[in-house]
Amino acid sequence: MIRAWRIFKRAFIYLFIFQFLYIIVLRWVDPPFTITQLVSWVTGHGLKRDYVDRSDISPYAGLAVISSEDQLFPDHSGFDWKSIEKAMAYNKRKPGRTRGASTISQQVAKNVFLWQHGGWFRKGLEVYFTFMIELLWNKQRILEVYLNVIEMGDGVFGVEAASQKFFSHSARTLNRQEAALIAACLPNPKRLIVKPASGYVMGRSNFIMRQMSFLEPDPDIQRVTGLSRGK
Repeated sequence: MIRAWRIFKRAFIYLFIFQFLYIIVLRWVDPPFTITQLVSWVTGHGLKRDYVDRSDISPYAGLAVISSEDQLFPDHSGFDWKSIEKAMAYNKRKPGRTRGASTISQQVAKNVFLWQHGGWFRKGLEVYFTFMIELLWNKQRILEVYLNVIEMGDGVFGVEAASQKFFSHSARTLNRQEAALIAACLPNPKRLIVKPASGYVMGRSNFIMRQMSFLEPDPDIQRVTGLSRGK
């Protein structure tokens, strides 16, 4: 029993050191794969991806996903507590439905280090990895990784692959409307299609574009998305 405990403790220490070093390495190096990507490939949904540097992504892509997914992204430390409280209250009132409140940082933690779905154990790990990337990375890197690893179509991962598939050009030249259309499908990229866009996707993209116009003048938004580079 004592020997088994020593083996377990040693394995835990090695695992902790490995994951800590992996988080640090990913501050500069793109993740070689994610569990979500592997599952998509194994289950026949395909795997289209092409990681690109932040400088090769249109600033409108970052602005669109912030407008759609996490408008407080430049200001919070990984968690939007007010949105979490609202989501918990909503889920309590309507048990048959589920409203999420994940920030961009939480989605990066889940998609890079963990797996989709899961219970409280997965959520606990998500909190840990969110805290660590907020501590060891910066907001620009978190957004860059998000735009490279998130599923943006059925088996399509990252904004470069999505831009090539749906608009036949690189992510560097995405305009406001194209970026908003991609962001509009993020809640359910296997079901919502960028092109041809349904009425729902068009309506949601128009809403996102209005939010983009509202957020764009914010200096913190400009700094994180790279919009300030063109000013």
